[in-house]
Amino acid sequence: MELQHKLARLRAQRGWSQEKLAEELGVSRQAVQKWERGAGTPDLENLIKLAKRFNVSMDALLLDSDQRVLEEMHKDTLIQPEYGMQHKWESYAAQLDIEYTQTFEEGKDIAPYAELFNQIHKMPADSHKIRMADVLFDLVQALPQRSDYAYNEPSDLSAIRALRPENREEKANLPERGTLLDRLRGAWFGRIAGCLLGKPIEGIRTEELHSLLRESGNWPMHRYILSTDITEEMMQKYNYRLEGKCWADTIFCAPSDDDTNYMVLAQVLIDECGRDFTPRDVGRIWLDYQPKKAYCTAERVAFCNLVKGYLPPNSAKFQNPYREWIGAQIRGDYFGYINPGNPELAAEMAWRDASISHIKNGIYGEMFISAMIAQAAVEQDIEKIIQAGLNQIPVSSRLYEAVQTILAFYHQGISQTECAAKIHQMYDEHTAHGWCHTISNAMIVAMALLYGGGDYGKSICLAVQTGFDTDCNGATVGSILGMRGGEKAIDEAWLRPLNGQLDTQIFGIDRVDIRKMAERTLSHIEMK
Repeated sequence: MELQHKLARLRAQRGWSQEKLAEELGVSRQAVQKWERGAGTPDLENLIKLAKRFNVSMDALLLDSDQRVLEEMHKDTLIQPEYGMQHKWESYAAQLDIEYTQTFEEGKDIAPYAELFNQIHKMPADSHKIRMADVLFDLVQALPQRSDYAYNEPSDLSAIRALRPENREEKANLPERGTLLDRLRGAWFGRIAGCLLGKPIEGIRTEELHSLLRESGNWPMHRYILSTDITEEMMQKYNYRLEGKCWADTIFCAPSDDDTNYMVLAQVLIDECGRDFTPRDVGRIWLDYQPKKAYCTAERVAFCNLVKGYLPPNSAKFQNPYREWIGAQIRGDYFGYINPGNPELAAEMAWRDASISHIKNGIYGEMFISAMIAQAAVEQDIEKIIQAGLNQIPVSSRLYEAVQTILAFYHQGISQTECAAKIHQMYDEHTAHGWCHTISNAMIVAMALLYGGGDYGKSICLAVQTGFDTDCNGATVGSILGMRGGEKAIDEAWLRPLNGQLDTQIFGIDRVDIRKMAERTLSHIEMK
């Protein structure tokens, strides 16, 4: 191996940049660049320095022997990962800006450390940054609450229940078995179709989304976006990549998605562990039934923590900057499905699930959605369904306050367009934290339910065209209204592309029959 390649390989093994190596040697970055291009050769003094810095002999450095270099490296150097190859969801050090924002929103007194977080966040990905990030994590755990913080947001179930609204009243009279089965089918199909509506445009920002919808004759949104809507000119025009998406007219069944994988995975959980499952059971099912790539943000962190032996609730807490993001909120539908008319038990099951990856409002989001779905099985009034969800979370939380704000806008006669604009003013869709937070997306769900007036198609379209996490919000609204109205309340145009089937990423399951999944759900309701 030539010297130029040895230098580049040894430097990469250390995780050093060219600038870092130049600094170590006291030379310019241009000198290192020339050496690694073969345009120049280090003089004897610098060769000696290189051998010392890399802990290899001069023979290993200069002789054309790959094996000798490898032997020296294995013997004398510290083995480190390629930090630049780590996915950002798996690197706490890569997300310190999100950690800072999250910690501030939780009410901790982190402002004095803003510049420290900023400087460490800007460091190159190497072992030094990792060690500094570990210190910052310890610092965050020890920070006190700000004295002026207005919210009380526990993560423990008993403490959550102690802070719920008083005078909680929900229906519990179940419909007859045939009607209930229809509603379960509606919930499954409603969620899957709502997810498909938003899936091809997940991640687009509204300035482009609204232009795209107008240009394709789909504004206000009232149907799926089709491949035939997308011209070559549009593909070049928009920053959002439109090629290769799963448009409704190019699929043979519902494609796999994390929003729908979790429905099937929850069914597996109940099959294996019963209705009395624990958070540890959820963690085991996660590890056993899906690949790592099936999990995103907080779920990816929790998955990796579980692999390392962090058990719930520590799997949610250890170096998890996404702990209040939307991930749990999209996982709770099945617990609503199997507890019709019992929002309290639906919310409890949602807590057991959410607590392995989330805290505070991240947990409340799943409890809120699960309780709404459970109530939708026995209630037609949209506001009562929303209130049933709010009844299961702390009145002292940011999520409760945010949904009450949407209800107030609605009762004040604010238009749907103005309501959506106000959500965008409160949360910035152009930041990952604002775009993917539980609260911003829960507000959109509440808005779509209220302004959609119970109409399935109108409501899922409102959820999607408002932006933020489009497939998640379309799926959640579709699930609630599918449960409320049953399969018969969903126009055939929304169901046709699904062909009654759903693909999953779950080991040993792959593609499922949606109606059979609904029938299996009914058996879990009747399970003793």
